[in-house]
Amino acid sequence: MDREEDLQEKEEKEGLTLRLGNDDHVEALLGRAPQGPYEVVVRADDGTPRVLRNAPFLDDGTPMPTRYWLVGPDDVLLVSRLESAGGVRRADAAIDPDELADAHRRYAAERDAAIPDGYTGHRPSGGVGGTRQGVKCLHAHYAWHLAGGDDPVGRWVAEHLGSEAVV
Repeated sequence: MDREEDLQEKEEKEGLTLRLGNDDHVEALLGRAPQGPYEVVVRADDGTPRVLRNAPFLDDGTPMPTRYWLVGPDDVLLVSRLESAGGVRRADAAIDPDELADAHRRYAAERDAAIPDGYTGHRPSGGVGGTRQGVKCLHAHYAWHLAGGDDPVGRWVAEHLGSEAVV
């Protein structure tokens, strides 16, 4: 059995999301091989992956707190520019802390619901991007927003990207 078949068997046994044949394209976008199961959940009009939904564990069993991962090259560039212009600090100041805490709880609950019943090992922790409070990474918030998550920071990012956003 080759590595891909081994991983697929493990993913099916543990109820994890399958890669769905996107490894070459996703590897090019990440600049490295994916380290765990994922599914492409948002694509650009040309079919390029924009957002991945990660399984809660990497191939080696390491907990993966980031459920949604922004990979679309235009998205990553635009959000990186926003972050470099002080976007994390500005978003953290603009978003109601209770609304943000609720978003972190809902994100963690969704990710944790993908963990197989009876799992007893180490688990991913935190909310969006593994953060327990506040804003850590605009990319993770925007990825969840694009995937349909009710994320106040993701909405803030979308508003601040304005006409530059690739939709």
